[in-house]
Amino acid sequence: MFEQINAQSLSLGKSYADAFVKAQTVALESFERITDLQIKTLEDRVNAAVQFWSEAAEVRDFEGARAFWPKGVQLAKENAEKMYATSQEVFGVTLKTTEALGQLAKGSFENTSETIAKNANTAKKAAK
Repeated sequence: MFEQINAQSLSLGKSYADAFVKAQTVALESFERITDLQIKTLEDRVNAAVQFWSEAAEVRDFEGARAFWPKGVQLAKENAEKMYATSQEVFGVTLKTTEALGQLAKGSFENTSETIAKNANTAKKAAK
């Protein structure tokens, strides 16, 4: 009797541990994708800013500054657009990760329910 209870407990613990490992893997992969997206965006925007300030350093008079002003506005616009696009991509990755974690949890609960139902039926038959 005790062996059966211990075996069931170990089986249940193993299935939960497997589910947690899978969930951790999904979460870490998501974190890696999000970090990669953000680093690429940051790198792109830093390069654009360096290029902008390099050109700005070459401005020598008021007319040059007036002609250069639209480039500053364009840089600000591009930065805002790129940050928005990146935030949308991050949201998409987060949504997919949440869905995957939900499916893992659902599968784990279903497997546990099936196992408990089988064990209950087996115990019921053995009791008769």
